Amino acid sequence: MELGNGFTFIGNQHVLEYYGKESKVDMLFFHRGLRCLVAIDLRGSQQTGVLVSKVAARFKPLAVNILAQGDENAVHWFLEDKTDVRSSNYLEDAATEIQVQGLELDFVCVLWDADMRYIDGHWEFFKFNGKNKWTPVADTPNGQEEKKYMLNAYRVLLTRARQGIVICVPKGNSRLTPEGFPEDPTRLPAFYNGTYAYLKSLGIEEI
Repeated sequence: MELGNGFTFIGNQHVLEYYGKESKVDMLFFHRGLRCLVAIDLRGSQQTGVLVSKVAARFKPLAVNILAQGDENAVHWFLEDKTDVRSSNYLEDAATEIQVQGLELDFVCVLWDADMRYIDGHWEFFKFNGKNKWTPVADTPNGQEEKKYMLNAYRVLLTRARQGIVICVPKGNSRLTPEGFPEDPTRLPAFYNGTYAYLKSLGIEEI
């Protein structure tokens, strides 16, 4: 989808009043040359997409590609239709909370990694060291701010769907090497089981 020159982006899900009735438009622009508003409503065709937290790190073994940062990538992901492989509808790239904040899709699949785990009745937070293990987020003032951000990230991801949502919690990798060590210690089932059980206890249907 190309808008050309002269457009200034105003906002997503913008409320407009028309003949006394309020309605939301998906994207609102101002054209500087014509000096008029341009509203784009994408509800004519249902839109789907895969979402993941920015801190998620171990979905590559499941062939999940994280959408590269940058406004241009997010624009194509959200605006292109089903004929364009960059579209969210292709379900090939997972967007993060930063890229979808303020946006809505009809149907969403949220990928839940080991960065936020439900353990013994509460949430615990972890960050991947980029090599071989997850480390707990420190219980310091800076760590508390990180935990708030991570919790809010999932809150954003879980509120992007208009009609339906699927939450995907991986099974993890339970296989052992011939020597008896975990094949992938960064994706142990124990990292995910508590979160899966908790979500299921809330009444979320298992599929």
